[in-house]
Amino acid sequence: MLVETYRKMLSGKSVIRELSEFATARGKEIGYENVFDYSLGNPSVPVPQAYTDEMISLLKEMDPNELHGYSPSLTLPEVRKAVAESLNCRFGMDYGPEHIFMTSGAAGAIAHAVRLISQAGDEVLTFAPFFPEYHPYINLSGAVLKVVPPDYKAFQIDFDSFEEMINEKTAAVLINSPNNPSGVVYSKETLTKLAEVLKDKSEKYGHIIYLISDEPYREIVFDGVDAPFVSKFYDNTIMCYSFSKSLSIPGDRIGYVAVNPKCADAETLIQMCGQISRGIGHNCPSAIIQRAVAKCLDITADLSIYEKNMNLIYDTLVGLDIETVRPGGTFYIFPKAPEEDAKEFSKKALTYDLILVPGDSFGAPGYFRMAYCVQTEKVKRSLPVLERFIKDNYR
Repeated sequence: MLVETYRKMLSGKSVIRELSEFATARGKEIGYENVFDYSLGNPSVPVPQAYTDEMISLLKEMDPNELHGYSPSLTLPEVRKAVAESLNCRFGMDYGPEHIFMTSGAAGAIAHAVRLISQAGDEVLTFAPFFPEYHPYINLSGAVLKVVPPDYKAFQIDFDSFEEMINEKTAAVLINSPNNPSGVVYSKETLTKLAEVLKDKSEKYGHIIYLISDEPYREIVFDGVDAPFVSKFYDNTIMCYSFSKSLSIPGDRIGYVAVNPKCADAETLIQMCGQISRGIGHNCPSAIIQRAVAKCLDITADLSIYEKNMNLIYDTLVGLDIETVRPGGTFYIFPKAPEEDAKEFSKKALTYDLILVPGDSFGAPGYFRMAYCVQTEKVKRSLPVLERFIKDNYR
């Protein structure tokens, strides 16, 4: 018999993926260069040459049996050591290899993190707007995702709503900064207050409430924006990272879990990751990819194109009187639609070959997301089309 949980998911496919597939099909009809596809957050800048060179070097020079063999259940120790040392150097932390576990991207990291600290029926809180895939990440682990309504003014945290929702069932709070879909970076003030609430509620309910920090966009921060290192604010933080965006290698599926060294039972939590992998089949991410990223920890792809694209789009939206919170990072912007129904707005945009994602699945109806990981030339060509769409339908 088919498992009904997954059968039901077939009728609730990702809106982002559906729009991306529409854009691809439309591109076959009119040429993809004529489709202004802002649907999918797929990095658009080249992989750093140093990463490519390292891959070639490994393939040429390393013993094939060693290179392509299984990594240990806790992943390659030399890679974990390199990650720890890089984090310590960059952020003034005190990680050791015993606090790091390599995973297949941030999704794999979250899959481990939530199973480390929750059991069936426990609640994990997150803040809207949020990445829609958090639903399967959390709910299919046996825990239950609860969504705190958004702070529409700045897309920081609505602490009044948060404190109403946190309770004795809360096992963890899951945050994403810089944020998908808003592009907002949580401020020091926000993170300080969040840490204070978590400490207070942990004491009140007699158990640790963990902070899971999802950070795949950590390196995509725009000039003048302070992006605090989340783990410095709260001891019981489990950081989930991916190299997908920083190195433009989403298909290589590599990231890590980093447990704050000050976290209770930090080393045991990492040891447990190896056992969780046995149960979910997420074990032993690619050994060659682990080794390659270990040599590229302190470099990134040329991420400057994203800020250039953001400024072009933001200025256009402001000129059209579209209410928009200015992103501090990522490659997303999350404006308010000029009509109440963002799904209908998105549908109208399709007739202009503009692919815009309605904000309903992000927990913010009435808003829409643009993923501007697109060539700047194409962004520039799309803006007159966006202006015409808004003026034809809403002016």
